Amino acid sequence: MSDTAAREKSIPAAQPDAPPVLSEREIDALPTDELMRLYKSTGEQAYKWPLVLRYEGLIRSIALQVCGVYSGFAQVDDIVNEGIITLMTSLDKYDPEMGTKFETYAARRIRGMIVDLARQQDWLPRSVRRRAREIDQAVSSLSSQLSRFPSDQEVADHLGVSVEKYREDAAATTLCSMVSLEAVFERRGEGDTGVSLPVSEADSPESSIQRKELREELAAGIRTLRENERLVLSLYYERGLNMRAIAQVLDVSEPRVSQIHSRAIQKLRLFLDPYMGAEPAAGHKKPRERA
Repeated sequence: MSDTAAREKSIPAAQPDAPPVLSEREIDALPTDELMRLYKSTGEQAYKWPLVLRYEGLIRSIALQVCGVYSGFAQVDDIVNEGIITLMTSLDKYDPEMGTKFETYAARRIRGMIVDLARQQDWLPRSVRRRAREIDQAVSSLSSQLSRFPSDQEVADHLGVSVEKYREDAAATTLCSMVSLEAVFERRGEGDTGVSLPVSEADSPESSIQRKELREELAAGIRTLRENERLVLSLYYERGLNMRAIAQVLDVSEPRVSQIHSRAIQKLRLFLDPYMGAEPAAGHKKPRERA
């Protein structure tokens, strides 16, 4: 072999150059969905922070929304700061091939983060937690006795208070119901749920079947709710409205919306308890689906 041929053979083939990183002005000009595709395809960190900033409004919206459920929350800015960290993690774990919009995926994880903060930082006063347990025990006991979800009057009578006082307490303990439902999902190994279902990072057939079953059970549980309860959940979790906005839509007070929300979450938790592996109270049956 000639020296020239040997030198040519030793020279590695030219590799295609990586695309140049866009300038700040070029990044700003890109639509969000295109910037997302660019980040997911390249992993270029220069695109990550601009993406996070574009979704900061989503974090703030959810923070304000949840603060509308319970006024004792930490400052919204504190929640936003934690939400940014959650959002950065979500960007890396998000898989567009799953068929879920990033906004939906991120919102679920942000709500889950807020519920975790509520538990870790003990945002709820002890008196509210105690009252939430009393209401929960009363509802569970009456549900077992009646084989249906009790009315407000029945729960109030069981607790020895007026209906107005019960509704006021139920509105104040809404976060406890959300945390309680979250705990139900955790027993099944599903986190960051709120009411929405998570997008699992595991793509095994078993996990896919479990998610499908969970969706079916949750859908069945939602069908048992009253129309106003389904509407409040839809406006809150799907449309992203806060309690004040929902109150205006329904033409009722904010505390009444919180009470409806709390009741709906409580019903779903009771409905899902048997499926999730919790032992139902003796004689307890799932409520019949409403027509």
